[in-house]
Amino acid sequence: MRRLLGTLLATLLIASASSAETLRMAVTTSFYNSGLSEILLPEIKSDLGFDIQLIVVGTGQALRLGEAGDVDAILVHSRAAEDQFISAGYGTHRREIMYNDFVFIGPSGDPAGIRQASSAADALRAIANATAPFISRGDDSGTHIKEQNLWSQSGATVEGNWYRAAGAGMGTTLNVASGMNAYVFSDRASWLNFGNKGTLELLYAGDPSLFNQYAYIPVNPARWPHVQGDMALTLEGWLASEKAAALINGYTINGEHLFTFNATQP
Repeated sequence: MRRLLGTLLATLLIASASSAETLRMAVTTSFYNSGLSEILLPEIKSDLGFDIQLIVVGTGQALRLGEAGDVDAILVHSRAAEDQFISAGYGTHRREIMYNDFVFIGPSGDPAGIRQASSAADALRAIANATAPFISRGDDSGTHIKEQNLWSQSGATVEGNWYRAAGAGMGTTLNVASGMNAYVFSDRASWLNFGNKGTLELLYAGDPSLFNQYAYIPVNPARWPHVQGDMALTLEGWLASEKAAALINGYTINGEHLFTFNATQP
């Protein structure tokens, strides 16, 4: 119940409008924390004439909202879960829009020595061997699912007081890690837009396994006739447009690009 209430409180109403003029889209906390929505949504309103109501949750909860027909579309980043969502008939199709990467953040002193890691799995093994404090999102998000997959690949034993789950979004998890001077697994965009870095630094990135693809999925109106299917398709076309590409590729923080546009053909 507490998590459900937290999810409801995480709903962000971008504008007040009638249901006929508003598209409800569940998006990940990592996307929202990046600040990109503040760039895109005013342009969507200007070009398409309708408002977007963002429901900001982890990927797992976004998919569950889609399964229940409580949103018109989702923007998430967990391929296996996305494919299962579509194969079960909850979404009509999947359209890749943009990507960035996952990174390992940790204390500047790097007590586990992950700067020298040979791979993402090697970095996690080093953290586990050093029993260095590590904060996980622990919220069934795309980031959390990716982290769990990497732990599985590492073969490390994940137990003990050094490993803690925040059970929260990316921003809150980064705040906990900053307060505890702990290691944390994050998407690059959330890290770059995070203001309370403290002594934390980006310590490891670049492994191909850290690729982070975002995809847009319209909820299936054949299953849920009340969803705004036409609006969802119109928004999809805009997100895959040259204008969206320019906005996404041009979005930077301190000179660093947060996302790369790579929309696929329908």
